[in-house]
Amino acid sequence: MNYEIGEFAAKVGLTIDTLRYYESVGIIAPARLSNGHRSFNDEDIAWVEFVKRLKETGMPIKNIKAYSDLRRVGDSTIDERLELLAEQQNLLKEQQAKTQAHLDFLAHKIEYYQELKNNS
Repeated sequence: MNYEIGEFAAKVGLTIDTLRYYESVGIIAPARLSNGHRSFNDEDIAWVEFVKRLKETGMPIKNIKAYSDLRRVGDSTIDERLELLAEQQNLLKEQQAKTQAHLDFLAHKIEYYQELKNNS
């Protein structure tokens, strides 16, 4: 099925301006109709959903663009794409460890104050 930009934006939960920006930096490459209007399909939906997930992981636009460029080249770039994903995964693991340390700190303080409260 094909979608014009407004319908596509609603389907993927992004603004038209965001889609145009993603196109301008080369993250998406919609087909063009004879009248010049953008035309998106179900494969574009899957790709944009993937891009959104990458963005949610905190991956910078420049890395998403690099991934997109590699994807367009094809399967010969799988190693480079894996490297980009692994790099982002490592960053998330580092963030997770920091967050866990903060949670542990707060849990310790809460426990400490609960004990003070219960003993008074």
